[in-house]
Amino acid sequence: MKCPCNPQNNYTDCCQKAHNDILNIKTAEALMRSRYSAFVVANIEYLQKSHHSTTRPNKREKRKIEAWTKSVNWVKLEVLNTAKGTSTDTEGTVEFKAFYIENGQMGVIHENSNFKKENGHWVYVDGKHSAV
Repeated sequence: MKCPCNPQNNYTDCCQKAHNDILNIKTAEALMRSRYSAFVVANIEYLQKSHHSTTRPNKREKRKIEAWTKSVNWVKLEVLNTAKGTSTDTEGTVEFKAFYIENGQMGVIHENSNFKKENGHWVYVDGKHSAV
């Protein structure tokens, strides 16, 4: 299977490594890409694990996310910009667009996401959505 975050790579050589062990993630962008892939394959446990403890969805929100991610067809990911978020940083941002089809209509999530290191690995904190 091609990796959802980058069809040039195989899933087993790319995001599956992160999904199996979050410590394999070295940058904020890599975490964001692995989270996109987790949405595509509906790996809700990884989405929870890769979410900052202070903003992690509760059980009800988790069920809603799982139902929604399974109800859409993910099309592609475009990374627009990254700031900081290297292996030596403790925080960073990634701007991206995630395209999907829901009820026959194309949708786009355009977000500038904030990431931090927590417990020695990158996690998603929150993001600002832009109108598309």
